[in-house]
Amino acid sequence: MKVISYNLNKHKAIGELDALVESTDADILCLQEAETDSLPNEIAGLELVDATARNRLGLAVYLRRNTFAALEVRTLALKKSLHDRVLKPAEERMLAVRLRDIDHAREFIVASFHAAPLTALNSLRRKQIAAALDELSGLGENLPILMVGDYNYPVFKENLGQRVREAGYELTLSDSRTYTRYKFFRGHYDFATSVGFDVDTITTLPQGLSDHLPILVTAHPRALTHA
Repeated sequence: MKVISYNLNKHKAIGELDALVESTDADILCLQEAETDSLPNEIAGLELVDATARNRLGLAVYLRRNTFAALEVRTLALKKSLHDRVLKPAEERMLAVRLRDIDHAREFIVASFHAAPLTALNSLRRKQIAAALDELSGLGENLPILMVGDYNYPVFKENLGQRVREAGYELTLSDSRTYTRYKFFRGHYDFATSVGFDVDTITTLPQGLSDHLPILVTAHPRALTHA
């Protein structure tokens, strides 16, 4: 299974998506900072499952319908930063879909996530990540979970990784940095947290019009061995 996560930078990179999906043969596309009112229903053979409705810049998930069936969709509004209260860019910061792999008759969960911006504290982002993962576990008992997106967490990721592991998940970074706009803040912003998945690779794709680079996650769900 191939999953792309891409922060479109205020929808600027929307025109790149068809070529991106075609060149990678992606199965699932998770977007952040999209103008959801103007999203197409289909991108290179992937169909729009759902998009957030209360965000100025929102989240969306596309999937290959002849491979996966969407069983349930859930959005989550997370604790707000001062940036959110003043500028109101994002009310809902997680969009999750419970899927069934049609050929293999198994279910799993994929989510698009966008943490509070760098003006917020890392402690707030950790609370948002924890709340999102807790919400995902309620979508189905013992289902594999993969949450990808813009975590806005360029430094002290060792601390975040420890917190994520304590919650029973794994944090996986891409093979190179995913944000290049500001020299001081360059680093890994876009990555994945997972449980019940074998994450084979996370590859940073070439930069386009966004200040974020898209990532390609290659992974497959496995049976969970713990409750």
